[in-house]
Amino acid sequence: MPYRRLPNTDLSRIAAMKRITEMGGVKHNDMPVISLRIAQEVASVLSKFQKAQKMYQQNYDAFIKLNKTFKVETQNAKMYISHFIQVMNLSILRGELKKEIKTGYGLDPASNTVPDLSNEQNILDWGEKIIKGEQARIMKGGVPVYNPTIAKVKVHYDIFADHLFSIRMYRDNVSHTLEDITNMRPAVDDIILDIWNQVEQTFEELPFAEKIEKCKSFGLIYYFRDSEKAKLKAEKMQNSLEF
Repeated sequence: MPYRRLPNTDLSRIAAMKRITEMGGVKHNDMPVISLRIAQEVASVLSKFQKAQKMYQQNYDAFIKLNKTFKVETQNAKMYISHFIQVMNLSILRGELKKEIKTGYGLDPASNTVPDLSNEQNILDWGEKIIKGEQARIMKGGVPVYNPTIAKVKVHYDIFADHLFSIRMYRDNVSHTLEDITNMRPAVDDIILDIWNQVEQTFEELPFAEKIEKCKSFGLIYYFRDSEKAKLKAEKMQNSLEF
């Protein structure tokens, strides 16, 4: 027999199962090649697999759409937090502010280094510390830092923080739904393989060319070697001459 390859994408798996359900009840020598019971079982697996695939695609599309703007929002929040800290450090170096105030922001008074803002959680944590620290200092009568003001920092931080919750939710949903699909694939492949084996066995006694055509009608996918192509061509020519 030619080389036979099982579906290797989710869409091709779905197509294979659809074909199997469509062929349920088709007979050979007065016997169903695929019993209605098996076809119904495949239809049940197909329904669950399609549902999982649809849920994954919906979450993935929503994540991609939101992530386009979220990247910009993340960069803006990071930039304003970093800029605020740098301006505050410059004010301290000029003697306009005392370095001891930095403890109220969670910063080391002995260091002028901007904290690590390379990931979402750090931006979230440091943004909260900086905003609360500046607001508390102003409430005590301290001179606000300008360019940017903490109000401007807070605007971009709030946008980032609000959308971070959504992006994490969609990211988790994509991960979970992909895991569901991944876990289902082996069972889907097994049932397709089992039925394809049954189909081939059913048509085993037929001539090579006829057997191939019958099996292909049930969704089997073949890849022919040169010798098999020649055999298939010869049988088709013979059938044509006999006709």
